[in-house]
This record gives sequence, structure tokens and C-alpha cells, in this order.
Amino acid sequence: MAADHEISRSSTTEGLPVSPSLGPTLAAAHLPPRTTLVDHRIVVLCLVSIALGAMGALIAQALMHLIGLITNLSFYGRWSWEAVSPAGAIETLGLWIIAVPIIGALIIGLMARYGSAAIRGHGIPEAMEQVLTNKSRIPPRVTLLKPLSAAISIGTGGPFGAEGPIIATGGALGSLLGQIYRASAVERKTLLAAGAAAGMAATFGSPVSAVLLAIELLLFEFRPRSFLPVAFASATAAGIRIAFEGAEPIFAMPDLAPPGIGAMAVYIALGALVGLCAVGVTRAVYFIEDSFEKLPIHWMWWPAVGAVAVGVVGYFAPRTLGVGYDNISHIVSNDWPLQAVAILCLMKFISWSISLGSGTSGGTLAPLFTIGGALGALMGAAAAAIVPAWHVDLRVAALVGMAAIFAGASRALLASVIFAFETTLQPMGLLPLLGGCSAAYLVSCFLMQQTIMTEKIARRGVCVPAEYAADILEQIRVSEVAARQVVTLAADDVLAKVRQWINHSGEPAASHQGFPVVDASGLLMGVVTRRDLLDAHADETQRVGQLIKRPPVLVYEDCSLREAADHLANHNVGRLPVVRRQAPGKVVGILTRSDILLAFRRRVEETQRHQPQVRLPMLRNAPKRRGPQHQTQQQ
Repeated sequence: MAADHEISRSSTTEGLPVSPSLGPTLAAAHLPPRTTLVDHRIVVLCLVSIALGAMGALIAQALMHLIGLITNLSFYGRWSWEAVSPAGAIETLGLWIIAVPIIGALIIGLMARYGSAAIRGHGIPEAMEQVLTNKSRIPPRVTLLKPLSAAISIGTGGPFGAEGPIIATGGALGSLLGQIYRASAVERKTLLAAGAAAGMAATFGSPVSAVLLAIELLLFEFRPRSFLPVAFASATAAGIRIAFEGAEPIFAMPDLAPPGIGAMAVYIALGALVGLCAVGVTRAVYFIEDSFEKLPIHWMWWPAVGAVAVGVVGYFAPRTLGVGYDNISHIVSNDWPLQAVAILCLMKFISWSISLGSGTSGGTLAPLFTIGGALGALMGAAAAAIVPAWHVDLRVAALVGMAAIFAGASRALLASVIFAFETTLQPMGLLPLLGGCSAAYLVSCFLMQQTIMTEKIARRGVCVPAEYAADILEQIRVSEVAARQVVTLAADDVLAKVRQWINHSGEPAASHQGFPVVDASGLLMGVVTRRDLLDAHADETQRVGQLIKRPPVLVYEDCSLREAADHLANHNVGRLPVVRRQAPGKVVGILTRSDILLAFRRRVEETQRHQPQVRLPMLRNAPKRRGPQHQTQQQ
């Protein structure tokens, strides 16, 4: 028996002697493959994503034209695909304008009841839930029903943007392709995110922010194998949009001047205040949603109840009806008097929050941008009146407000900053945007646990990732934690003798749960567990080597602990013999599940505060602070 044999720590060579009995076993050993950042599957996925991006762009164009058609039919009684605002119909329809949103909401309620309840809401939370709980599988019917319901909702005056439904539809299309195409759950998630990003890029012409939004709200990771397909889909969709609509920014505004220090301070403070408003908006939306839950009627009728508010508000403020992208352009360009901006902000919030809380189909981005831009313009005007010497630009203030409210409500910080830049093409706005959105993000994180995107699914018990940190297991090599003192058993040892050693030796090594088995040359043949050795049905005259049930599962000492953990899970084993790549038959250590868990200590230690490592000269001779216990002893 070689129970007390210590494996040599010296390096082995590639000319490793292999015994006849070891050859077939070692050839079948399960070793972790050499991994790269991407493989051929990712290349195929990128090609599929390019096609997905093209389809997403065409769907976005079709949906925008469908919204235009329904708007023209509902408010003007004409057949036209041209995009038009419902606001102009107030002169001809009068009070009848209130009935149009109600009729549209009744149709949506019927579609949700008898088609799919998944069409309710603004799309992104529902996509997040499918990613987190259903392996990114979205029912195929949602791919058709979601854009159709959104077109009816927005086309009949719903105060929503088309981007949410388009994002949800692109995600549903990506999920559908992932279910048709033989893909893993991870690949299906990537396709879902790629479709969603394509939808956003095709709507706003913002490919970079679309990728960032997919990373921050859908992928929950930043890996080449995930974001590369998303980037290809987004770029393709944005390119097709340019072919249809040109390269002009969707929210065109006059060129901005570089901000001064005083103005920057105002924009950062403005971002913090807008972040506070984002928290209030989020809580208000879910308060309204909770209030609808208490109504003594079926949820199918809730959209119609919410549409009453849409119609009434639309009668007094017609510009609250429909997508209102032109409203955002006017606000960030400072074209309107502040009184009109304030009225639009208040009325849009009332109409959108009640309608969204009722569970109808529509997006949140455009309404939030309208409300945030208006708040920014109003706050900027107040700051300009208080400190005129700081030269606060109301256009920049509106731009910061527009992005900051989305950063605070959704916590998609980078997506918010880059989105505001891509939709205006104003590089001088980047610095105020970064400061203002960061302040809004800080306030939101401090005051609110969930976001407007995650509150709904968090209430259903879904844990939503909020932080994307580097995997600690990826940063540690197997060689750093594997035990070097390996207790092995010889293949020729008799089982009775091994059992006696386990039961009566009292050595700590005898309590191990698994033992590598080596042949006469010290080369690995396999692993036997404590259960195998103490099995009452085993013949005590057997040799230990006869208990080996399968080829050994090995790990290289230069692998990361992440690879080792995946290897343990894939083969359902509790320990891995550690070998060198140059000599995979020679055991140099052993790694257990407990060793991997102990590696998390490093992450815990990094979050703890320690004594200063460097002291300033004036503090070196400072008297140490004495605790209450020392003072009591002196007394």
C-alpha cells in the first residue's frame, strides 16, 4: 500500500513512461479542454446575429409605419403610412378624442386575455424575466402579438415610445431563432440580447448605447462570446436604419459650447435632483400598478380604465398623445417657453404613469426622456436665474435631465450617457452627461433597491443581478490552492488492508473522501472514493485497482479555478487530481470542492478595511487612540 506515499514535486518530462494497464485509461481521461475567448460556435452566432440585426431593423421600420397607419386611421380617418402626431386631431375630433385611446385599450385587453398576457407592460422587464427564469425562451406568439398590440396602443394615442415594444419584439425574435437553431441557453440569451439591441439601434440610430443597454439589462455579463454577436446585430440594424432614414440624429439640436466649471457643478447637482425624481417616478408607477390590482374587475379591463386618463389628459394637452419624439427635440433645443415645458412634463407624467400602471402595452424610454428633459430644462432655468455668471445652458440642462432620469430609473448608466450623445451627436455634451448621470445613478442606488425595470420581477421572487464583478475563480490558478501532499493508494493494495488502515490507523489522511490510485510506476490510474472502499458488498480480497469505475477526471495545474469548478460540475465529482500538461499521468496535487470554496476568502478579505499600509510622517509619532476599556482600567 502507498497510503503514506508523497508524490514527487519535481518536474516531469514529456517522455513519461506509461504502463500497459495505464495506456487506455489515461487516453480516456477527462481533461479540461484548452479554452479560448471565442470558438467556432461564436463565429456562427455572430453570422446569425447579423441576419437577426437585419430582420430587427426591418421589423422596426414595419412597426413605425404600422403605428403611422393606425394613427392616421384612428385620428384622421385616412389611409396613410406617414408618421403623424395625434395632437393635430383635436380641432376636428373635439371631445371624441377621449374615446380613441379607450377603444385601443379595449382591443389590447382582449389581445392580452385571449392571445398572450406577455404583451402587457413595456417589454424590457418581461425579457429580463425570461432570461433569468426561463432560459431565454419567449413564446413564439409574442413575436407577433407584442408589436401589433404596441402599434394599436401607440397608434390610438397611448403616451408611449415605440422603442420598448421594438426592443421586446427583437428579443422575442432572437429567442425564437435560438429555439429553432440548436442553441444552448447561454447562446439563446445572447441571441435575445442581440435582437433587443437591434431593435433599439434601428429605432434611435444608437448602436453603441444599444449594446451597452443589452449588457446592463439583459446579458448581465461582459464577455466576448456574449457581446460580440450583440455588437454585430446592433451595427447591422443601425446601418439599415441609415439606408432608410439617413444619418441625421433623431433628436437634432444646435451645437453646444464646452461647459465651464460653474456650469458643470450645476449639471451634476441637476443630475442628482433628477435622480431623486427618478426614484419618485418609479415608486409612483408601481403605486399606481398596485392600486389597479385592488380594482374589483378583471385585469383585461384595466387598460381601458387607464386610457380614460390618457384621453382626458390628451384633450387638454394633445402633445401628450403618441410617441412624442418631436417633443424631445423641441425640449433639448430650447424651442418652447418654460411654461409650456412645465405643463407638458406634468401632463405626460400623469398620462403615462396611469396608463403604464394599468398594464397596457407600451415603452418607457420616450416618456422618461420627455419628463427628464423637461425637468432638466426647468431646473437649468432656475439655476441660470440664481447664478447667471455660471452661464448654464438650458439645452445642456435638458439633455442631462433626459439621460439622468433614465440612468436613475433603470441604472443603465453607460447606456444613458452614450444614448444621449448618439441621438444628438453633440460631443460637448458628453462631460455634463457623465457627471449628471453618475449623480443620478448614485442617488438611485442609495435610495432604491430595485429599478423601474426590475421591481415587477423582483416581486415575483426573481433575483436580478445588480453588480457585474470579475469572477474571483477566474483570477486564481489551481496550483495556488491545490493540496500538494497527496495521499495515494497503490493499485495492487488489497482492499482488506486498506479498510484496516482507514478504520484503525487514526491518521488524518485516513478520513479523506477520495484517493487517487497509482500503478507500480507511480502513474495515475483513477480515483476511488471512501464509499467505494467501505462498501459492504465489495470483496475484501479485491485489489484497489479493481474498484476504479471510470477513467480519471483530471485538471491541469495552470487552469483557473473556474475551469476546475466547471469540470467538477460537468462530471459530478468531488475532487480532481492535479497534473502538469507536459506529464498528465503524474499527480502533483489534488483539488477538492472545499478548496474552491475557500478561494472565496480572497474576495471577502478584499472588502474588509485594514490598517493603513503607509503612514504620513506627521502621523507616525501621533499617540494611539485608547479605547474605553483602557481608560476604565486607568480610572
